Amino acid sequence: MKKIKAMNKTAQNNFLNYILVTVAFIILQTLMSGGQLSSSLKGQLVPICAYIVMAVSLNLTVGILGELSLGHAGFMSVGAFTGVIVTMSLKNVIAFSPLRLVIAMLAGGIIAGLTSLLVGVPVLRLQGDYLAIVTLAFGEIVKNVVNCLYIGVDKNGLHLSMTDSASLGLADGGTVIMNGPMGAVGVTKLSTFTMGFALVIVTLIIVQNLINSRAGRAVMALRDNRIAAESLGVNITKYKLMAFSTSAVLAGMAGVLFAMNYSTVVAKKFDFNTSILVLVFVVLGGMGNIRGSIIAAAVLTVLPELLRSFSDYRMLVYAIVLVAVMLLTHGEKGRRLFEQFKEKAAAKKSVRKEGAQNG
Repeated sequence: MKKIKAMNKTAQNNFLNYILVTVAFIILQTLMSGGQLSSSLKGQLVPICAYIVMAVSLNLTVGILGELSLGHAGFMSVGAFTGVIVTMSLKNVIAFSPLRLVIAMLAGGIIAGLTSLLVGVPVLRLQGDYLAIVTLAFGEIVKNVVNCLYIGVDKNGLHLSMTDSASLGLADGGTVIMNGPMGAVGVTKLSTFTMGFALVIVTLIIVQNLINSRAGRAVMALRDNRIAAESLGVNITKYKLMAFSTSAVLAGMAGVLFAMNYSTVVAKKFDFNTSILVLVFVVLGGMGNIRGSIIAAAVLTVLPELLRSFSDYRMLVYAIVLVAVMLLTHGEKGRRLFEQFKEKAAAKKSVRKEGAQNG
C-alpha cells in the first residue's frame, strides 16, 4: 500500500486500471465456476473483452491523437479473417489450441498493422476530416473484398479465388475456409475468457506505456497544438503513424479473439455499425480516458441482454439510457451535479477523519 501511495497520480491511475480488470476477471471467473452466471452473460464475456480492446485502442487514435477514425471495424475484420485462415491452416500442425490462437492473434495484429500503414501513410499527412472519410471507405472496401473472397487449404497449401469455391481446385481432403458472402463456416472455437482477459491486460500495458512515454507526449502535443509541436521539431507523420498503427494492430488482435468465439464468421459483423458502436464506447467513456472506455465497453455490451425483460422496447430503453448517461456525464448540469456530489463526499470524509482523530 505504501508503494502505491508513493506512485505519482498517473501511475496510480494506470495501476488502478489493472486492478479493476483483474478483480472483474476473478469475480466473473468465480461466478462462472460456481454456475451462478447465466448462459447469455457467459456468452458475452469474450465479446466484452474484444470490445474493451477495441475501445481502448480506438481511444488512442481519437482521444490521444485527436484524429477521427470510422474504420476501426475494418482493421478488426482484417485481423478476424487472418486469424481464421491461420488457425484453420495450422489445425493439423499445432494441436495445442491456445498456442494456435496466440499465433493467429500475432498474425492478425501484424496484417492489420500493415494495412493501417497503407491507409495512414497517404492520409495522415493531411489535416481535417480526411482520415474519417478514408477510414470509412476502407471499412466498406474490406467488407466487399471479403464477400468476394474464396480461400481453401489442402496438402498443397492455401488456394485463393475471387470467382467461386469450385475454382479453388482443392485436392481430396481439402477444406474451404472462406466461402465468399457466406464467410468462414465451420470455424473451431478457440477463444476463452482467460485469453480475452490476457489480451485486455496486454492492451493496457501497450497503450498506457505508450501514452506515458516520450512518444506519447509528442502524440498529445500534436493533438493539442500541431503548429507549436511542429515548431519544436516533433515529426508529425512519424508519431501519427505510430499511434494509428498501434491502434490498428490491437484492433486486429481483438478481431481474432472475437472471430474465434463463433463457428461462423461473416463480413457483415464488421460493418460501419460496429465502428460507430466502438466510437460510442470511447465518447461515452471519455476522450483519452482509458478506464472510462473499459467501463463503457463492458456496460454497453451487457446492457441489451440485461434489458431483455423490456421485450419490444428493449432498444428504445437502451437508447434512452445512452442519452441519459451522456447528459449526466458530459452535460453542464450533469457535471455540476457530479462536482457537488464529490464535494459533499469529500466534506463527509473530512468530518469522519477529524472525528476519528479527536475520538
